This record gives sequence, C-alpha cells and structure tokens, in this order.
Amino acid sequence: MAAMESLRYPIGRFQWQGGSSPRDRSEWIGTIATTPQRLQNAVAGLSERQLDTSYRDGGWTVRQVVHHYADDHMNTYIRFKLALTEETPAIKPYSEASWAELPDARTSPIEASLALLSALHERWILAWRSLQESEWGRIFVHPTRGAVSLDHLAALYAWHGLHHVAQITGLRQRSGWMPPEWTS
Repeated sequence: MAAMESLRYPIGRFQWQGGSSPRDRSEWIGTIATTPQRLQNAVAGLSERQLDTSYRDGGWTVRQVVHHYADDHMNTYIRFKLALTEETPAIKPYSEASWAELPDARTSPIEASLALLSALHERWILAWRSLQESEWGRIFVHPTRGAVSLDHLAALYAWHGLHHVAQITGLRQRSGWMPPEWTS
C-alpha cells in the first residue's frame, strides 16, 4: 500500500499549515508560474502510446493527467475570481474522475491543454501578484473542504502542479523514457 501511495502522491499529500507570510506567498506564486513549463518539459517527446500509459496501476494516463491539470486550473481560476468579487461565495464542485473519462480527456491531443495552461497561468499570475495584503484572506466555500482562503489556495495549487508533474516524471524514470538532458 505504501508503494501505491508514493506513486499516487510522489511529493506527498498536500498539507495546509494555516496562514502564510509574504515570502511563502511569493514562493507559491513562483511555483504556480513555472509549472506549465515544467509540465511541458515532463511530456516533451512522449509518443502517443506513452501518453496513453497510466502513471500507476488504476491511475489516469499521462494524457488524462495533462487534461485534468487544465480542467482543474480553469475551475480554480474561476473560484479565485469569485472569491475576489463576491462575499464568501459557495462554489460548485465537479467530478474530476468523470471529467477525466470524457472523450476529450481520454483521446484528444495534449497541445491544446498545454497552451491553455500557459495562457491561463499568465493571467492568473498577474492576478495573484496584484493581491493586496487584505485580499489573501478572502475565501470561497467548497461543499466538502469548507472555507478556502486565497493563501490556502496558493499553497494548494503550488503543490497541485508539482504533484502532477512528479507523477509524469516518475513514470518516465521508472519506464526508462528519460530524454538525454535528464541524464546528463
């Protein structure tokens, strides 16, 4: 079971410590800013067969992970905007697993999701960097997570991007699919 857990959560499960400092937030924003490129690097040169390989037994394929990343970050960008423009908005969840099984997530090329992530993160980073100190405590209410502040969201999405990149790079390493620049 521990091996399955380490494949599913190669960087560990997300741990929210509560609260943040300006330095923490700056680091999280920096990570969020760089993860679309890290994801592009992680999938660079993969064949269609490799993209359709699950990163672990019972897990999504690399293709599904890439499309999930885009789907999830689009949803979260909207949640972020709602938290900034409404007082304690209740947000609607979505079924990540169901979305990952839709034909576009199972079969479509990953390039559209990679481009979408790049553009979305460009906008999102501008918005993150423009937050005033008082805005970091703004919240939305998730039906199962409860109140989520923007500082909590920044920590979660810094982790989220690295989490999925690590799933893919871990598969590449275990499968011997490393490009030459990874081994030098």
